[in-house]
Amino acid sequence: MRIGAIEAGGTKFVCGIGSKDGIVEDSISFPTGQPEDTLSKVVSYFQDHQVEAIGIGSFGPIDLKPDSPTYGYVTSTPKPGWSQINVLGKMKSHMDIPYGWDTDVNAAALGEATWGAAKALNSCAYFTVGTGLGVGLYSEGRLVHGLLHPEGGHVPVRRHPEDAFAGTCPYHGDCLEGMAAGPALEARWGLKGQLLPADHPAWEVEAYYLAQSITGLILTNSPQKIILGGGVMQQAQLYPLIRAEVRRNLNGYVLADEIIHHIGNYIVPPGLGTQSGLCGALALGIQAWQDSQS
Repeated sequence: MRIGAIEAGGTKFVCGIGSKDGIVEDSISFPTGQPEDTLSKVVSYFQDHQVEAIGIGSFGPIDLKPDSPTYGYVTSTPKPGWSQINVLGKMKSHMDIPYGWDTDVNAAALGEATWGAAKALNSCAYFTVGTGLGVGLYSEGRLVHGLLHPEGGHVPVRRHPEDAFAGTCPYHGDCLEGMAAGPALEARWGLKGQLLPADHPAWEVEAYYLAQSITGLILTNSPQKIILGGGVMQQAQLYPLIRAEVRRNLNGYVLADEIIHHIGNYIVPPGLGTQSGLCGALALGIQAWQDSQS
């Protein structure tokens, strides 16, 4: 059985083919352009590969309610040209097979829970910190949905006492994404994150904001593992800074062994490396195929 997977990001699309054990056998990637051109490339790839279902993890916000008239749409995204685009409908019009549909960060959380750093656990949170900033939640063995889906990148944050930066989010200015995503790093310091030295003060400020959100998530959702991915988190020096800041924020209130003694195994990089999102989309496709058989 071969399953298709789509990691639909705001910067690039990754399409792949894999098996039910999570092994990606083939993949391609291309920049995210205008919807018609981008989705045509996706369709062309899968028409050349016979698959029995496809899972899609998409940038958002997206509509996840199956009974909604805009189910399968990218909705109020700031990505130019993509607002109110029927991604799922476009795919179904060309390939009438089962589809799994969720956010890119929820898909990454599912990938890590199925085959990665949170395997054998029944809850985890996945942060992606890159061009945007998102949070995916997996709890009690399933992805978290509700009124919409988790939008943890847009929560308000307490300002660092030495930070006067206004923020980059077009909706909220100084929300978490506006203060800590890749574009915020570049706008604040005048260099892309990968060009800043490891001892630059940028990283303490970055850890300050990310740790606030992680602390809030520990207190509200109590995940068994917190996984930090995305381009910004390629900076290894961030992990100890974030862990220390989370401990300071909690101040001994949460008496969990994972935090007190083993925080290095609690707040971790992705077990699947850069393939969390694609593997998660594969897991969505497998679930969709299984549901179609029942």
